[in-house]
Amino acid sequence: MAKATPRLLFEVFKEIGIIEQLSRAQLEARLPDGLIAPHFAVLNHLVNRGDGAVPIDMARAFQVPKTSMTHTLKGLAAKGYVELRDNPKDGRSKTVWLTPKGRALIEETITRLGPQISALMAGMDLEKVAEILPTLVALRRVMDAARD
Repeated sequence: MAKATPRLLFEVFKEIGIIEQLSRAQLEARLPDGLIAPHFAVLNHLVNRGDGAVPIDMARAFQVPKTSMTHTLKGLAAKGYVELRDNPKDGRSKTVWLTPKGRALIEETITRLGPQISALMAGMDLEKVAEILPTLVALRRVMDAARD
């Protein structure tokens, strides 16, 4: 059993950070001009969460200021990837809806990433990858609960 030290988790987070950088670069190389990974993350959030999200809740989920999320959403709306609608529960706020163009962008991007993902899969022991997934999910849940 590994010795529980702060260094152990530091090394895990360091590797996760490097993986995130490398995967972000691959993703951004396949996005249309003017879009970056955080834009894609917002679209993907709407797929996972469902339409009708409120910007303040999205800002909390991404741990960014509401002004940053509003800026991101306005940019996505200007490009036709999301639609901002009046919030029927609160006339002062908006809700966010993924457009067909936004859904298509997600699918197109995943398709464009296919060759890179296939190459990664060919170079990995997928059983070991599957074994670490529950640990990563548990780590994320502990960290997510600690931020609230």
